Amino acid sequence: MPKMKTHRGAAKRFKVTGGGKIMRSKAYKSHIMEKKSQKRKRGYRQETAVAPSDKKVVARQLGLR
Repeated sequence: MPKMKTHRGAAKRFKVTGGGKIMRSKAYKSHIMEKKSQKRKRGYRQETAVAPSDKKVVARQLGLR
């Protein structure tokens, strides 16, 4: 059986922390920024953890487990 390949699109979008959490960047931050408040735009800069329901799929794409 050959090794599983990492899904390259997923590898560019997600990263794994030292503690094993899978982090993602937030959506809606690329354009139409004028009408969004400064507070909202600052929130887009932070990364957030992948939802528990999606974690299994993303982990498999990244070659974890």
